[in-house]
Amino acid sequence: MKNFNVFPKRLVTLFVLLTGIFLLYGYRSAQIVPPPLNGAWHTADGSIEQSLIVADDYCMLTKYDRVNKKFLHSFGGPISVSGNEITLKVEFDSNDKSQVGKTLHYTYSIRENTLSSAIGGAKAQWQRTDDGQGDLVGNWRITQRRQDGKMAELPLRARRTLKLLTGTRFQWAAINVETGEFSGTGGGSYTFSNGKYTENIAFFSRDNSRVGASLSFDGKVENGNWIHSGLSSKGDPIYEIWSRMK
Repeated sequence: MKNFNVFPKRLVTLFVLLTGIFLLYGYRSAQIVPPPLNGAWHTADGSIEQSLIVADDYCMLTKYDRVNKKFLHSFGGPISVSGNEITLKVEFDSNDKSQVGKTLHYTYSIRENTLSSAIGGAKAQWQRTDDGQGDLVGNWRITQRRQDGKMAELPLRARRTLKLLTGTRFQWAAINVETGEFSGTGGGSYTFSNGKYTENIAFFSRDNSRVGASLSFDGKVENGNWIHSGLSSKGDPIYEIWSRMK
C-alpha cells in the first residue's frame, strides 16, 4: 500500500525552507544600509583643499586654501546615488547663483575608502575622513532662538541657515533656495564630548582671519533637538535650538 503522507511531508519541508529563506532575505533587506557617500571626504592639490561632507541626503562641497586663509568656492544641496552616478540638486553656489535649481550628474567609484569622482570640478581622488557616525550627524537648521529673554520660533523659509555635520566635520551655510542668494559659509572639524561642542575653523567666507580659531559651546541633544549655547564668533551670547531638516 502506498504511503500518501510522504508527499505532504515534502511539501511541509519545502514550505519551511522557503519561509526561512524569505524571512532571512526580508530581514537583511529591512536593515538600513548607509548611503555609500555618507561621511566626510577630502582631497588636496598643493595648498588648495576640498571638503565634501554628506549626511541626511544632503551635501556641501567647499574649496579653500587653509595655509593662506582663502575661501574659494562652495556649493551644495540634496544628493542621491544610483548605480555609479551621483545626482546633486544645487540649492546654493557661492560663485554663481544661476546654478541654483540645476541638477548635476557625476559618475563615481569607491574603493578602500577612496572616492574617484569629478564632483569637485575635475577628476580627483578623495580620501574618506569619517564614515558619518555620531550623535550630531545630520542636516540641521535653527528652529528656535532666544531673543530679548524669550524663545522665538523660526519657521522654515526660503532664506535659511543650515549646518551639516558628519562624524568629525561641520559646515554651515546661510542661503536662499529661491533667489539663489548666498550670505556666507564656514566649516572645519569639530568635537562633541561631555556636553562640550568645539569647532575648529578651516574656512570662513565672511572673515578669513577666523581661520585657525576654535569656538566652544555647551551642547546637548534632547528629544531629537540639538540645544546649542555659548558665545558667537563676535562674542555675543547665543541660545539656539536646532532640528534636523525633514
